Amino acid sequence: MDEIKFVHLGEIEETKIIELMNNELVGKQLPLLANGFSAQNCRDFLKAKKQLWDDNGYGPWAFLINNEFAGWGGLQAEQGDADFALVLHPKFWGWGRKIFNKIKAQAFNQMNLTSITILLPPSRPNSKAVTRLGFIEEGRATVDGEVFLRFRLSKP
Repeated sequence: MDEIKFVHLGEIEETKIIELMNNELVGKQLPLLANGFSAQNCRDFLKAKKQLWDDNGYGPWAFLINNEFAGWGGLQAEQGDADFALVLHPKFWGWGRKIFNKIKAQAFNQMNLTSITILLPPSRPNSKAVTRLGFIEEGRATVDGEVFLRFRLSKP
């Protein structure tokens, strides 16, 4: 049986995170990684993601699929919203919807949020996939100098 587990990012070997973030196909989806992802970038990334947990009581997870590191994501505070992020190794790209459904259930049932957002680069060819999940485009947002399209999903 296929199994998805959420674990804290700090439980994953840094080399596995670095390999994921430097994967060429992953990099094409992440404009904020234009200059690559070093060991120092990884340490800074892990510290920043832990700080999100400390500050907000929630943050991104690492995902294990059948006990193999598949990627990271979840909800993180972004400009006053709980923003959904998902970065998966290409080997696991078919798992996004299952992971999203688990995160959505947490957001609206356990966390009792009224909405969640997702930010996508305008160059992302499959932004229509998020509208099929019920997200509505609501404008643009700038993060670290990069422009993103912002979509919102309201609690049913």
